[in-house]
Amino acid sequence: MTGLLKYLPLVYLLIVNFFEFFVMYLDKQRAKRKKWRVPEFDLLFIGLIGGGIGGLVAQQLFHHKTKKLSFYFFFIFGTLVAVAFIYFSYKR
Repeated sequence: MTGLLKYLPLVYLLIVNFFEFFVMYLDKQRAKRKKWRVPEFDLLFIGLIGGGIGGLVAQQLFHHKTKKLSFYFFFIFGTLVAVAFIYFSYKR
């Protein structure tokens, strides 16, 4: 990879993790106010495609979805996906 393209995998992971963190925050705020919620599928999917770190941090920081083991599984798996993505992106 050359130039700015070599940073593309890192930029992707930063964006998807910040997005997951923000969506978890938004869902927690909406849950407190008994308003429309973000579907669990969406939260899990974002975590699965690399947003696991953002999901795990948001889960602990906001105490949101901490009793649902599926969220831990998907966020940890998403973190492993992110690590593998970085490894294979920069492996020569």
